[in-house]
Amino acid sequence: MEYIEHLSKDRKLATVLRSQDPVELQPRKNVCLRLCASIMSQQLSTKVAKVLFHRFLELYGGKEPKPQQIADTAFEQLRGIGLSNAKAQYVHNVAQFFLDNKIDEKKLRKMSDEEVIELLTQIKGVGRWTVEMLLMFTLGREDVFAVDDYGIQVAMKKLYKLDDGNKKEFKLAMQRISSKWAPYRTYACRHLWDWKDEK
Repeated sequence: MEYIEHLSKDRKLATVLRSQDPVELQPRKNVCLRLCASIMSQQLSTKVAKVLFHRFLELYGGKEPKPQQIADTAFEQLRGIGLSNAKAQYVHNVAQFFLDNKIDEKKLRKMSDEEVIELLTQIKGVGRWTVEMLLMFTLGREDVFAVDDYGIQVAMKKLYKLDDGNKKEFKLAMQRISSKWAPYRTYACRHLWDWKDEK
């Protein structure tokens, strides 16, 4: 695969790539729902997040809801599946924003990564990291680097022997290293996450 050859120029990353299978980016539909799922999973383990998302889908008979259905869901129902007050509000905010701005996959696919980040971070409860995850896992963008992601920080600290004593310097070092991975930074992140979990 083309990205492997490019990323293997980084010797340290090459050792990670050699130990893993290639990854594929698969764009997914229903961006509004994926963004809601991302909000629900914040600060939760993958296992708990899955349970919560499953309960959320059960509100709609196990089917994927459209933005209008999410917006119409009573606040108490969202609280009832285990969402905090803030998260229930943020889920409503996302659905309403998608409706008000007539956002769909087509519209987002025409926009650059930064334009998508700029648009969606206007929603209260949606930060840059959340949109970066959406770009990677839902829109299938190839060149996203999530500098604020804890897993990526842990992996790069270990792999490149970085010092995170000074957060600003640490992130700058991460950015410097990752700039060489362009235009395939999403793939690098995916491999680093898997590598960290294997350790």
